[in-house]
Amino acid sequence: MPQGKPAYVPDDGLTTRQRRNRPLLMVHTGPGKGKSTAAFGLATRGWSQGWDIGVFQFVKSAKWRIGEERALRILGESGEGGRVSWNKMGEGWSWIQRAGTEEDHAADAAEGWAQIKRDLAAETYQLYVLDEFTYPMKWGWVDVDDVVETLTARGGHQHVVVTGRDADPRLLEAADLVTEMTKVKHPMDAGQKGQRGIEW
Repeated sequence: MPQGKPAYVPDDGLTTRQRRNRPLLMVHTGPGKGKSTAAFGLATRGWSQGWDIGVFQFVKSAKWRIGEERALRILGESGEGGRVSWNKMGEGWSWIQRAGTEEDHAADAAEGWAQIKRDLAAETYQLYVLDEFTYPMKWGWVDVDDVVETLTARGGHQHVVVTGRDADPRLLEAADLVTEMTKVKHPMDAGQKGQRGIEW
């Protein structure tokens, strides 16, 4: 893609502008660090274009106060760009499962997905960040086929980015953009725990 020009232009009857402005389904997956960070960077970019942003965090604890949440909430309240809605689905787990019953977590995930479906139908946001959403699909709490069908059939101008490890192949196949974060080296390999400003 030299100078931002695609190597292939499909014969789909669309103008360059129509093709350029099609809403995207994006997936950030893989074992490396930075999947959510990249999605929140994308949210900041969308906010600056005046897009309304809906963030749905699935398995990060509602008690955590992460830097991106604070920054995006302040931006959303500034009146400068789009509005920002931040939604935490229950108490949350990380990719290392934590306390709480599986039934409770599954119910929270199902309700979170039901809310996203309602928002997609109402075309509430221009960008949806479905953070750590691969895990409810992996654990069977949310039906992957329903997710793929809903996301590919969404109307309007609604971009969606899904983050998390082990993304289902069906989701990857449906996505317009897939980025795999690959770990080469990490401070945890040397026994260093996560730190403020880097991990949250």
